[in-house]
Amino acid sequence: MATPPGGLRPGRRPRPAERYTGPPSYPGVPRWGFPLLGWRWPLALPTRPQIDPVQRVTWLSGMAWSALWLMAAVSGIAAVGEAWRYVLLLMSRGSALSKLALDLSDTLVVTAGVLSWLLGVTSGVFAVLWLLWARKASARRLEVSPRRPEWQVVAGVLVPGVNLVAPGTALAELEHGVLATAGDRRLESRPRPSRLVGAWWIAWAVSLVLGLAAFLWRFRDGVQAMADGVVLHFWTDVAAVVCAVLTMRVINYLTSLIVPLDPTLLLRHRVLGVKDAPKPVRPDRPSTAPR
Repeated sequence: MATPPGGLRPGRRPRPAERYTGPPSYPGVPRWGFPLLGWRWPLALPTRPQIDPVQRVTWLSGMAWSALWLMAAVSGIAAVGEAWRYVLLLMSRGSALSKLALDLSDTLVVTAGVLSWLLGVTSGVFAVLWLLWARKASARRLEVSPRRPEWQVVAGVLVPGVNLVAPGTALAELEHGVLATAGDRRLESRPRPSRLVGAWWIAWAVSLVLGLAAFLWRFRDGVQAMADGVVLHFWTDVAAVVCAVLTMRVINYLTSLIVPLDPTLLLRHRVLGVKDAPKPVRPDRPSTAPR
């Protein structure tokens, strides 16, 4: 039998049970407990919450719709101002114009033009953000990744020449994705825009071309060039109104496909049809029952 050097070590004595003297006390707040906060929703805690793309799409669609509505109204006022200026040009061929009419025309045209550009930039920012989050929500619902990164979508809107094609392509892909379901084979096919998206695409391209032509027309000299510039600015404002209205319709259309419908907000409930329901059991009609 082998023994360790120095002989066997004495065994440990059993520790006597201590008497309970109350709950433990700490010199500071324990780090393993709950934070010193009242009851709050999880988003109010000092942690980075996960943003729901569907909620962000709903919020951005409302902001974009408001900005686009204001832009359409201001662009319509600018078109009226340009038409009035052209009428003043026609009147000036036979008689002199009053200074008040000219000042009012210049003020209306300049003010409406500046506001339409500012509102156009604001609505464009909200619309692009809505498009990015709508792509995220659609990809999350289908459990796939977007076809192109976000920087390509933003660059396609800003780069001249490319912005004639890229925004319409992005909207067509978004519509193609939200109309499909997870595992649908249509995702592999080529996106084909609907009539609404196609009409918006045409209005967008026309408004860009007219805006560029109106900007370059400023560098021409001559009375006839100024008169033609007034007509060109009028049609540019009209195209901006049409594009803004179609953009609002496209945003509402795609948002209604992405965001699930809340049944409590419906004014009327109507049953359109019942599918795969068992036939109800009805008792036999007695022969003596009145008809």
